[in-house]
Amino acid sequence: MSELLGRLFTFEGLGRLLALDFVQSAFLACAVLGLAAGLLAPLIVARGMSFAVHGTAELAFTGGAAALLAGVSVGLGAVGGALLAGLVFGLLGLRQRERDSVIGVVLAFGLGLGVLMLSLYRGRSSNKFGLLTGSIVSVDSTDLTTLAVVAAVVIGTLAAVYRPMLFASTDPDVAVARGVPVRALSVVFAMLIGLTTALAVPIVGAILVLSVMIVPGAAAARVTASPVRASLLAVAIAEFSLLGGVFLSLAPGLPVSGYVAALSFLCYLACRLIGRVRSRDRALVPA
Repeated sequence: MSELLGRLFTFEGLGRLLALDFVQSAFLACAVLGLAAGLLAPLIVARGMSFAVHGTAELAFTGGAAALLAGVSVGLGAVGGALLAGLVFGLLGLRQRERDSVIGVVLAFGLGLGVLMLSLYRGRSSNKFGLLTGSIVSVDSTDLTTLAVVAAVVIGTLAAVYRPMLFASTDPDVAVARGVPVRALSVVFAMLIGLTTALAVPIVGAILVLSVMIVPGAAAARVTASPVRASLLAVAIAEFSLLGGVFLSLAPGLPVSGYVAALSFLCYLACRLIGRVRSRDRALVPA
């Protein structure tokens, strides 16, 4: 596969390469994932739930491994595992001081179970490796439909509860005093994280889910305090990292996750530099 892609990746063969079904499916899947992940990333950073994303990714990995062993859609298995993780984290980890310990316990169990299932799987080793690092050839038309439906559910739910969710994320104590259902929103948000993580695992793998679920939000927070602008910037960073990562991974035929992680990290460094320059300029302005 890598030799074929290397021969095709010329100026003359670029059009033929981009016309391949699996390449188009990969770009569509990344565009859908970038939108959902970019919208959630600033809220994840504001709520301090980066570790929850990592834990959810491990449970999505476990669900994907179970699906691989059972011979069913890996995407559906990842969705099931991530939903279970979101439900557990939402119900058992509502208190800030309890959240990390709950996530650590569930993460260890899920990762161990997933490794056991992969060891029992007798199919191609590339399928095992793809769960950890992602693969652009792992998304077929069925998985693409699943991704689109799940993304629509995530975006629609987020749009319906965005204002109270933002309030509960930035100042939960005041939100409780104002009658905002913070506990229910915590469960809903954990489920949204689970669904979006399930979208990411087949594409970037369980190991590097943080590169699309956390880095865009952390980068956006460095340059703007506006929730709307932060969301738009996070979506732009996620889309750039994912689509650029797919494009760069085509010629060598290597896992897309490494390129996505590198591009998102470069965006974070750029935003951090911009934020530092702005802070210095404001400090130089006389009061």
